[in-house]
Amino acid sequence: MTERFERHRQPWTPEELDKLRLLAGKGMALKAISKAMTRSEESIKARAKLDSIGIAKLR
Repeated sequence: MTERFERHRQPWTPEELDKLRLLAGKGMALKAISKAMTRSEESIKARAKLDSIGIAKLR
């Protein structure tokens, strides 16, 4: 059951980066951030690493 995102390889906007920082700061999991932003988990993980944003790990 993989979800498909229609937005393929779209550039990140400043608003999306702010939202990523906000959601990651709240301690949301990668999957939840992915759904909230309609981007793939891989895309979010790569951008977070690029901007040194910590994503909460599920336990």
